Amino acid sequence: MTTIATEDLISSVEDALQYISYYHPMDFIQAVDAAYQREEAPAAKDAMAQILINSRMCAEGRRPICQDTGIITVFAKVGMGVNFEGDMGLTDMINEGVRRAYLNTENPLRASVLADPDGARKNTNDNTPAVIHYDVVPGNTIEIHVAAKGGGSEAKSKFAMLNPSDSVVDWVLEQIPKMGAGWCPPGMLGIGIGGTAEKAMLLAKEALLGHVDIQELAERGAQTRAEELRLELFEKINKLGIGAQGLGGLTTVLDIKVLDAPTHAANKPIALIPNCAATRHTHFVLDGSGPAVLTPPNLSDWPEVARVSGDEAIRLDLNNINKDDIQSLKSGDTVLLSGKLLTGRDAAHKRMTDMIAAGETLPVDFTNRFIYYVGPVNPVREEAVGPAGPTTATRMDKFTRTMLETTGLIGMVGKAERGPEARDAIRDNKAVYLMAVGGAAYLVSKAIKNAKVVAFEELGMEAIYEFDVVDMPVTVAVDSSGDSVHVSGPQLWKGKIASGEVKVISFK
Repeated sequence: MTTIATEDLISSVEDALQYISYYHPMDFIQAVDAAYQREEAPAAKDAMAQILINSRMCAEGRRPICQDTGIITVFAKVGMGVNFEGDMGLTDMINEGVRRAYLNTENPLRASVLADPDGARKNTNDNTPAVIHYDVVPGNTIEIHVAAKGGGSEAKSKFAMLNPSDSVVDWVLEQIPKMGAGWCPPGMLGIGIGGTAEKAMLLAKEALLGHVDIQELAERGAQTRAEELRLELFEKINKLGIGAQGLGGLTTVLDIKVLDAPTHAANKPIALIPNCAATRHTHFVLDGSGPAVLTPPNLSDWPEVARVSGDEAIRLDLNNINKDDIQSLKSGDTVLLSGKLLTGRDAAHKRMTDMIAAGETLPVDFTNRFIYYVGPVNPVREEAVGPAGPTTATRMDKFTRTMLETTGLIGMVGKAERGPEARDAIRDNKAVYLMAVGGAAYLVSKAIKNAKVVAFEELGMEAIYEFDVVDMPVTVAVDSSGDSVHVSGPQLWKGKIASGEVKVISFK
């Protein structure tokens, strides 16, 4: 019988969550670097450069890879010969570790978990509770896998109950374009097949804990149907030309993971869950000898990457701009923003549109202003703001026309594509939407020199801030004519791949 000390388990969970907040798995970094080296699409290559630079900065500065520090998923394999010291339940121990990790004063993590999800949606303020899955197994140890899953990628999860004769490959290829770029490709896809509805989803989530090893699989050859699917889907998805951040390019996925389970003769459940560019997971084993020890990676293992010079970038002075100044911007242009930039995301937009409908005056004047869809991490030490990458812009689509037509707003900054509703509103109002790279939150934060809350302080990270930015890098994603780079980019590169002008990795 092994006795695990309560404090050893709590501190191990805390340390693991801090560790994954600023250290990417090295296999993921190596895969992104290999994709970066192969990439021929300039916009996608620059996006991956930002992801790699951001990753190294986070490892050096021990600050979060992404402002969305996720909801915690834990897979615990508990040995039947394990005894826990004290009378605290295992779930409570794990949640105490989560609480300590997120309230850490040296590297505070953003609390994103809301209680009463269809009601008050009140922040729990410490990111608890975690989502925990247990498996009781033979042995005298406890093995714990922890993952921090961002909301943008989790929102793109898919599930279907296929007929037994339906094609898994066809279904997956149908879903990928529907997912858009809000899951921040390039990343991994976890696929669960079989069992029941909830089992398939669990398999897909667990699959994402694996290492990036698609190349090794190709070299030894597939031995199961699940492995055959991995190789086939890897090539066919990348041939879609979606590319990094959905901008068009040669690499959309870095690996495909498939787990399956026996299922009912009448069913073929399938689940698809993506992992984003802020892939965060690790595991540890406790055997009663003390807390887990996680060895930091060597900084020399990160690739040396430098962004292409911004000499060709268009510079916008946000303090002296009007609608006429943005009409010459074209989708795909690289832009550097300087000046005062307002922020606001879901809760702030809902509150503002309710105020507009009630005829109330907004607390902020948006005339000739840009708004950044962001919920930043709290700052530490000399920081003006913590990691402050963009959130998924499509969630603000339903508010866009109201904001553009009633407030004087002329521009927006966010992550990924805009839907038809928002693109129409942007075109009709001669506005513009700019895209910042998801997965480069710490890098973006370095362009923010000052930050202050100007409205809705009680909303916490969803309050409206005013940032002073200098040379914040963005791409014109939707221009004033309604043209979207997230439509044109993948179309262009899918055509180039299909014609043989450029090639994705093939394992045939």
